[in-house]
Amino acid sequence: MIQADEDPRRQATGRGGMVTSPHALASEAGAAILRAGGNALEAAIAIGSTIAVVYPHFCGLGGDSVWLVADRSGRKTCFLGIGQAARKLPNFDESIPLRGPLSALTSACAVDAWRHAHDYSARHWGGRIDFAALLADAIRHAKEGFPITRSQSFWLAFRQAEAANWPGFAALFMPGGTAPETGSLFRQENLAWSLSLIGRDGPRSFYRGELGARIAAGLQAAGSPLTSDDLEATRTREVAPVSLSYRGFELLAPPPPTQGLSTLAIMGILAHFDFAPHQAGSADHLHLCVEAVKRAFLDRGGIADPDVVPQPVAEWLSAHHLAQAAASIDPARALAWPAPYRSGDTVFFAATDAEGGSVSVLQSTYFDWGSGVVVGDTGILWQNRGAAFSPDPTHVNGIAPGKRPFYTLNPGLGLRSGRPALLYGTQGADGQPQTLAMLLTRLIDFGEEPAVALAGPRFLLGKTFSDSSDSLKLESDTGEVVFAELAARGHAVSPIEAKSPLAGMAGAIVIDGDGLATGAHDPRGDGLAIGITFGDIDR
Repeated sequence: MIQADEDPRRQATGRGGMVTSPHALASEAGAAILRAGGNALEAAIAIGSTIAVVYPHFCGLGGDSVWLVADRSGRKTCFLGIGQAARKLPNFDESIPLRGPLSALTSACAVDAWRHAHDYSARHWGGRIDFAALLADAIRHAKEGFPITRSQSFWLAFRQAEAANWPGFAALFMPGGTAPETGSLFRQENLAWSLSLIGRDGPRSFYRGELGARIAAGLQAAGSPLTSDDLEATRTREVAPVSLSYRGFELLAPPPPTQGLSTLAIMGILAHFDFAPHQAGSADHLHLCVEAVKRAFLDRGGIADPDVVPQPVAEWLSAHHLAQAAASIDPARALAWPAPYRSGDTVFFAATDAEGGSVSVLQSTYFDWGSGVVVGDTGILWQNRGAAFSPDPTHVNGIAPGKRPFYTLNPGLGLRSGRPALLYGTQGADGQPQTLAMLLTRLIDFGEEPAVALAGPRFLLGKTFSDSSDSLKLESDTGEVVFAELAARGHAVSPIEAKSPLAGMAGAIVIDGDGLATGAHDPRGDGLAIGITFGDIDR
């Protein structure tokens, strides 16, 4: 497993805004937009398009995204950039393939989410930067190249044997049949062409017109069930976020079909416990978080597309339900826990501007490298989000034409006195709510600064790609005493490496009452937070 530097990512501050993302080039693209007088939504589009180029193993144009947006005027909303299943599906008797053309069975909505964000920016935040200009850094990095990160290099090497059979993959990402070394220059000329067309013709050109036609033809040629009609039908939905009060904050999360409810439920359960007698990272801290995760995850199996399956959101987040869950936690004993685990990877990025406009985003192709299908000559790697469906049509998450799958993406945004005060999120599929529980308790209950909170040891409950047991994985720097105390309470503990990417790659921005933003990104990744001062902004 790859190792990150032991030192936390440097922490940044700024009164004119802040950005954070898992790649320095993406953060720099967003910071440049803020310096040019752009707002947080415009900066987020620049970050999202750039990260789709420089972190291709975790996200891309062929994936989806989920956005939380809020400002000081009281607006708060959610953009669900989630693609739907193809209208004409093959028969899946026992399972849906995890990779290959038949896993590429949901459309990709990330580019349309950029469109929606740009439109919202113009309507509500006075956005004035042309959409094409927001893609400039992404196009340049795709055309001219960028140094491969250790994360990309690791995941290429890890998937090398199976990736050799993915349509178009090896020719683009492993020329010569081997994974390029960390630091070597990586160019994506075809992707640069696709991004240039989007800049020239607008984001809806991804779904129709010259580029849309090439994408549809490439998907069909590879064997995907998606058609041009499926692309045309793809739209971002703007919905109200769900919320929960925690220690003076209003925590916002995206609604179903995302697992945002799970994160809120965990925090709603933890609200019944006093962390004051405990230390951050202690056995008591971890035990309460783990046990809250278990209780919240008991409801998670019911989360599905609300267009198809009614979602009792109010019941799941009711004070009575969460109080019962909290009361069932034994401070001295762990609940037995066998549970299925969903693998997946994504990127978190966030931005806030001088006016307080704030954006928290997760963007993903689901598994590392998604479906593995490179779409024709577009340079676009397609997601495998359809693999999250069940082949059983009677299951709440059973596959059906036009349905959206259960979604692991759940960025977070916290309000204090109605104003944005916390932006947070993480990579990690099933691990996302678990990482967020540790991050939020460290930030809120223990008052840690972002860099310190992000560097603290974490846990991961359940199976991983390298460990098929349902054990409680603890990073090795958690400490021998904590390992022993948790084992004594009945947790089946096992170690993973310190600063392991399995524990998520998170980011956080904290905004105080005077508008000073403090942010950082996870030492487990390649990220960077950049603060903006008022003097840097071009008005």
